[in-house]
Amino acid sequence: MKQPLAYVHPAAKIAPSVVIDPFVTIDQNVEIGEGTRIGSNVTIMEGARIGKNCTIFPGAVIGAVPQDLKFKGEETTAIIGDNTTIREFVTVNRGTAAKGKTVVGNNCLIMAYCHVAHDCVVGDNVIMSNAVQLAGEVQVDNYAVIGGGALVHQFCHIGPHVMLQGGALVNKDIPPYVKAGREPIAYAGVNSIGLRRRNFTNEQISEIQEIYRYLYLSGMNFSDAIDRIEAELPATKERDEIILFVRNAKRGIIRGYV
Repeated sequence: MKQPLAYVHPAAKIAPSVVIDPFVTIDQNVEIGEGTRIGSNVTIMEGARIGKNCTIFPGAVIGAVPQDLKFKGEETTAIIGDNTTIREFVTVNRGTAAKGKTVVGNNCLIMAYCHVAHDCVVGDNVIMSNAVQLAGEVQVDNYAVIGGGALVHQFCHIGPHVMLQGGALVNKDIPPYVKAGREPIAYAGVNSIGLRRRNFTNEQISEIQEIYRYLYLSGMNFSDAIDRIEAELPATKERDEIILFVRNAKRGIIRGYV
């Protein structure tokens, strides 16, 4: 259902059940899935791909060109998954030649004034509180929760099930299942409450806590700690995920609290 005061480019692919409020602008080369609602004064620019049953609140801008001087006008996309809520004045920029797309996954809640820069990949069931700012090529994994006003440096990787303190300045990778906060950013324990809410067993949580005792409380450097974890702790999905994350952390992982 389109309001007469909205502008929708004739070449845009809009499902019949999409609700478009007044003063919306939807450009060409845009696709919007069934059941989505586009609030007033939203701007959806070329390359946007918005899934089913999303809600885009007033003032949001999806698919603007990257704020990256290397961008040369290449055809790229900004993808929003199904059942995701984009609150007021959120900006999600298109990708660049680096990855070709910016992605926000399914079932996410992106609160007011957040920015998702070019080539970011945000997983499913992620919550970003008000005014979180992701620089270019940041990766945020499934079920991460990012507190309001957090600033995330380009190329950083935030692992699954992480709980990040509001106002945090993130310049290192944050491994899976942990809480992180303080200034400078540091490990603050395992996100045990969040894990229980997502049906992790006590045995799984205890195993994760033991892994992080090796990493942060043993006095070993990270490389030696990971070797010991691999040699001494039984192989599980969680153990192997943490090992792989730490070994592949291009920016290094956050330190323990001193």
